[in-house]
Amino acid sequence: MSAVGVSVVVCVYTEDRWEDILAAVASVRAQTHPALETLLVVDHNPTLLDRLRSEYKETYEVRVLPNAGPRGLSAGRNTGIAASRGEIIAFLDDDAVAERDWLRRFADPYSDPRVLAVGGRAVPVWSSGRRPAWFPEEFDWVVGCSYRGLPPGRVRVRNILGGNASFRRTAFDFVGGFASGIGRDGSKRPMGGEETDLCIRLSRARPDAILLMDDRAVIHHKVPEAREHFGYFRTRAYAEGLSKALVARSVGADKGLESERRYATRVLPAGVVRGLRDQLLARPGGARRAAAIVAGVLTAAGGYAVGSLRARRAGTTFAVVPIPADRAERAA
Repeated sequence: MSAVGVSVVVCVYTEDRWEDILAAVASVRAQTHPALETLLVVDHNPTLLDRLRSEYKETYEVRVLPNAGPRGLSAGRNTGIAASRGEIIAFLDDDAVAERDWLRRFADPYSDPRVLAVGGRAVPVWSSGRRPAWFPEEFDWVVGCSYRGLPPGRVRVRNILGGNASFRRTAFDFVGGFASGIGRDGSKRPMGGEETDLCIRLSRARPDAILLMDDRAVIHHKVPEAREHFGYFRTRAYAEGLSKALVARSVGADKGLESERRYATRVLPAGVVRGLRDQLLARPGGARRAAAIVAGVLTAAGGYAVGSLRARRAGTTFAVVPIPADRAERAA
């Protein structure tokens, strides 16, 4: 499977990230396992669409497409999936750059036909140049990165992380695309959870499926200065609670919260203890890290309670878009 064709989908939405988008594409073009193609899916921004088409008009392996669905990350990803030609489809955030062997690390496990998804590790790149002393590593998911508590090496997982992910094309034949109504949709609230929902649906449809996390498939994810503050931390934690409520409604609380229970009962208490120990050892930020963990848990729990109540009252349902199986529909 070493010659497997990989399509890379990068969903973009704002010109404010112009330099980041160019860097993301450049990192894909520098891979040791060359991508079959890179698809830039523009989320309802005609100016950005035209600018990117002009930028890459002479670059045959980069295609620029408008989001063919409603505003939001799920629809953008579904547009990329439907248009792509690779046997494997990888997703990279528009404000991240991949290490040179990223796609090789993704491609290798697919030699096992049971493997339907492989995710990687996202390392934060802090705009200030260093991690804020108060920011606990257990909450790096707040800034779209891998967090303390994830298992090391190449291991089976319930779900992979959406900003650094790959799927076998047939996975979408089994369960359709990402569900609308879950994840980021263009609003200011930083929602998530769409990849968790898809992975759980995939495991249910194919109980023999193997989903892997390989921490050697590394991307470096930019953390803007605005996200280094406690206000964003709290907002994102609350939004995660809302998101988990939607995922639980979609796939059931048993699977929707399975990994989160271990995280909340083992990883986070250990983080609080570590922070308090650091404080006793006069290490900077120990008490603040412990306090941030407690605040993050309480805020996320509040978001989950509010989200569950709203979803029940509104009778919230989710739409899953079928992905065309005919390759003729994915012409260049």
